[in-house]
Amino acid sequence: MTNPKPRPGLRDVSPYESPQLEAAARLNSNECPYPLPEGFRNALAEAVRSLPLNRYPDREAKRLRERIAEHSGHAVEGTWVANGSNEVIQQLLLAYGGPGRKTLVFEPTYALHERIAWITHGELVRLRLDGPFTLGSGDVAAAADEKPDVVFVCSPNNPTGNAQPVWAVEELAESTDALIIVDEAYIEFGGEPANGLIATHPNVAVARTFSKAFALAGARIGYCLAAPEVIDDLRRVRLPYHVSAITQAAGLVALDHVKEAMALLDAVRRERDRIVDALASIHGVEAFHSDANFVLFRPPGDARRVWQGLLDHGVLVRDLTEVIPNALRVTAGTTDEVDRFLKALEEAMA
Repeated sequence: MTNPKPRPGLRDVSPYESPQLEAAARLNSNECPYPLPEGFRNALAEAVRSLPLNRYPDREAKRLRERIAEHSGHAVEGTWVANGSNEVIQQLLLAYGGPGRKTLVFEPTYALHERIAWITHGELVRLRLDGPFTLGSGDVAAAADEKPDVVFVCSPNNPTGNAQPVWAVEELAESTDALIIVDEAYIEFGGEPANGLIATHPNVAVARTFSKAFALAGARIGYCLAAPEVIDDLRRVRLPYHVSAITQAAGLVALDHVKEAMALLDAVRRERDRIVDALASIHGVEAFHSDANFVLFRPPGDARRVWQGLLDHGVLVRDLTEVIPNALRVTAGTTDEVDRFLKALEEAMA
């Protein structure tokens, strides 16, 4: 028997994973901590019951794209939908990255940007940002010098939490003919959105998600706002019927319940700000400003020991020590979860 041979280097790379451990307060994955309101759940169940699932879905997701365009204040011709913003990013790199083309990232940032660049056989260029991790004109110039084909700007940035200035995105778009992909997965929590640049800078594309703001991480709905020409290119690389009828229905129901989603956002922002204030008041803790639904912080002493101490007290946060020296990241949870985190932190650092 002869085993099949994968592409060169494939088995040198581990699968992308975000390991989950059992904990009373799971504050490591940046999910919305609140379940969908009952009215939302009932409306979604009714919408799914009425679907003709024996038929293929609308391959253009036209109704959902129209509603997202209306919600975002963007032309429907420049609006696209996919299975989470990760698939949006993959489609953009299939269209604009690939062999012989450079993809540039500003580290530290969302690890999947680099992973998808590798999957699509692109050449990766990394530029490092130091704290407070904000793009400046020097970073824009350094990026332009690399002559990239694609540039990622994550705003608010994961894992640091800070939004990037829109003027820096504009400078990037003007200093290079690369596609500037602005990953705005957390934009509903803070920061200035970049989609207003698209009309005058057609090399800017914005990727967003329903996972955070609409508490729909399990539904996998992402969307892209871009110039119509970019959207046409995404059609060339998408798989047929790539967004299921159930996913489209979930998106439409979510947009019928925007007010409920905004109330959840307000609750998350309050807990995020409470975390920042509480951490800043603890001697020896360095807490970073956040425009997202999580907070990056450095505890005194060994962060990995503190991480384990938190877990021993039933609180799971993200260990980022391999990305940012001695840093941990905590998601803004419910009031009870944040109470538990702060108490556990005090005990873990004792």
